[in-house]
Amino acid sequence: MLFQPGEFMATPAVLAAVPRSVIDLALARHLSGDWGDMSDADKQTNNRALKDGSRLFSAYQVREDTRIWIITEADRSATTVLLPEDY
Repeated sequence: MLFQPGEFMATPAVLAAVPRSVIDLALARHLSGDWGDMSDADKQTNNRALKDGSRLFSAYQVREDTRIWIITEADRSATTVLLPEDY
């Protein structure tokens, strides 16, 4: 784990749409610095955020029609899993 995630949260929509095992795998990737399906520039932004304490954002295509986002707050108080339409 590269950073403290704070409290884990998930929106009701993501819990209904995505199996918990898939969410857990995505969270493990996020916490290890695998930012998923992001541009190189966004990945570099996250790598800088590890040092400067900014917000961390990952995206994972978990099925052909389903993408999830994971956001860790800048103060590292919470990490939230959500569908893009939940944002």
